[in-house]
Amino acid sequence: MTTHPAINIFSPHFRTDPYGSFASLREQGPVARVTLPDGRSAKVVVGYDAVVAVLKDDRFIKDYTNLAEDKSTPRRVPAGLRQFAVLSNNMLRKDPPDHTRLRSLVSKAFTPRRIEQLAPRIQQIADDLLNEMAKKGEVDLIDAYAFPLPIIVISELLGIPVEDRDKFRHWSNLLVGSLGELLVEEQQMIKATSAIGFLRRFAPWRMDRLRLLNAVNAFIRYVRRLIATRRANPQNDLVSALIQAEAEGDKLSEDELISMIILLLAAGHETTVNLIGNGTLALLRNPEQLAQVKANPDAIKTVIEELLRYNNPVNMVTRIASEDITVGGETITRGERIFVAIAAANHDPAHFANPEDLDVLRAENRHLGFGQGIHFCLGAPLARLEGQIALSALLRRFPDLQLATDPDALEWRTGFLLHGLDALPVRLT
Repeated sequence: MTTHPAINIFSPHFRTDPYGSFASLREQGPVARVTLPDGRSAKVVVGYDAVVAVLKDDRFIKDYTNLAEDKSTPRRVPAGLRQFAVLSNNMLRKDPPDHTRLRSLVSKAFTPRRIEQLAPRIQQIADDLLNEMAKKGEVDLIDAYAFPLPIIVISELLGIPVEDRDKFRHWSNLLVGSLGELLVEEQQMIKATSAIGFLRRFAPWRMDRLRLLNAVNAFIRYVRRLIATRRANPQNDLVSALIQAEAEGDKLSEDELISMIILLLAAGHETTVNLIGNGTLALLRNPEQLAQVKANPDAIKTVIEELLRYNNPVNMVTRIASEDITVGGETITRGERIFVAIAAANHDPAHFANPEDLDVLRAENRHLGFGQGIHFCLGAPLARLEGQIALSALLRRFPDLQLATDPDALEWRTGFLLHGLDALPVRLT
């Protein structure tokens, strides 16, 4: 029997080089094993066909509570952990029929046609940010451009004061950085009899639980105040529209409303921040491909699709088996949580020629950057448009853009589900 080195998906090495880790995991087959911080092992799906099969199979669910034999009695969550229960009341964490109902409430705001109407405003935001950057010789591209552009866009859609964006960045970073750990702990959280006991049990884990709890509390309090303000004074924004949908009988509870707004805020900018940052880094590290982008400005849509494949903003998602299911020759048992590595599938040599090479004009590119199945990213049209406008405007304005640090010295954000940079120092001329 061939043995393989244990790979810890929570480790700094994985954050820095997930693709090297995925290549090693792929040697085990389409379904491999990884190590969790507490020493347990877990299964991760890395083969393209297996990833697609899992994402399209409705037997793989999102909500642990749907495994309960008796659903007539609602679960009781310890008072200190109820914040996390509130956060789980959104379409990303639900299965049909709740998922269908919640997704339908916001789907009209993210149709390709409506998103295209945002193009002039997105271009204006990009130009304004580039004008500010031009006053300096060197900037952190994440802080100066990749983060503010999508957070301004989603804030305006939701009707949130843009001056609060730094709060959202702090809260979102904490949530996203710890999301993988929270999902791994979810089953224990559901069974917990007290918040103190739960927090003590997981004290050795990397995330500071008290700091996370405080951030979640602050985020929820902010959104509650926003909802109250919009109830009293509706505006032409998405928050007001969600409140109106609730009033018209679509059965959107207060917790669902809070959770959906937090999801839209966090997911509405996180993917695009990483797309702009990761994509710019990939081009700067592949100058011949950067030259191709400059020589073919009309091919920007193709370029963005390759950047989504090559250095995907999302490493993986999770699913729970609702029954015993065989995937890639491995049996996933009922109640078992698995990791579904979208980024690994995007580098599967069985589906992509020379997958480790960046090819900005790649013709065959059925990547899985936005997922598959019923949870396909609702914001994909917006992320694509923001990426196209942001990258085109950046390279037009600063055609001699250069890295201002050793690429090996770059720091990657905490967490293993998403893949993005803490900072990207660049010289503008």
